[in-house]
Amino acid sequence: MRFENKVVIVTGGAKGIGLGCVEVFHDEGAKVIILDRDHRSAEEVAGGLNHKRRNSAAAYACDVGDLTQLSNTMALAINHFDRVDCLINNAGVHPPDTPIEKTNADEVVDLLKINFVSTYVASMAVIDSIKRTQGTIVNISSMTAVLGQKNSCAYAATKGAQLSFTKALALELAPFGVRVNAVLPSNVDTPLMRAWASSLADPQSALQRIAELQPLGRMASPREMGSICLFLATTDSSFITGQGIIADGGASLDY
Repeated sequence: MRFENKVVIVTGGAKGIGLGCVEVFHDEGAKVIILDRDHRSAEEVAGGLNHKRRNSAAAYACDVGDLTQLSNTMALAINHFDRVDCLINNAGVHPPDTPIEKTNADEVVDLLKINFVSTYVASMAVIDSIKRTQGTIVNISSMTAVLGQKNSCAYAATKGAQLSFTKALALELAPFGVRVNAVLPSNVDTPLMRAWASSLADPQSALQRIAELQPLGRMASPREMGSICLFLATTDSSFITGQGIIADGGASLDY
């Protein structure tokens, strides 16, 4: 029970990597707050967790691309259990496979809001609380932040911004005992991954090829990413800050 009686806030926590984080942290005794634009799914997840352990989870409807809504919802989330020990900035989107000349500036700005500016706003909201608990912030970036991805210039750029932000914020908060790290997954079997694959000509073949990109021969599970986030949120990683942990099944070794 490495997170017993501690509180974690997970954006985009109703599905995919976010849900994997929610489940892993809850299994370790955490009180969990889920922010997700799919409020029905978030409520279902929270309800299941509360059935396992009373008053251990809460859900708030929040579209992180609406920065005013995000700021207001974060205030509610912080006050819900009256403390924050970890913030996981997970919410994000991956647009369909699209070349740069077919991605206009407005679409880039919208993507930047969802994938990066929301990370900035949510982190800023928890600063005072997380200083008091000497907690941690974990940002879910992407392997594309350092390797790039064809026909995904805007997406890779937003994830690169998350990684640079992680390093800068780690320096700013280190004097307060707060650590900030990022996780850079390669391919994780999530609804977002399957939605992206569906934009291609042959989704099933694409998913098989994606699995084979990892020398381990498969995609990661959301819970595997959750376990890495738990490691970064506990004293097991007490001397790690400002890092981008590449969790790619070896994919970058032969990318």
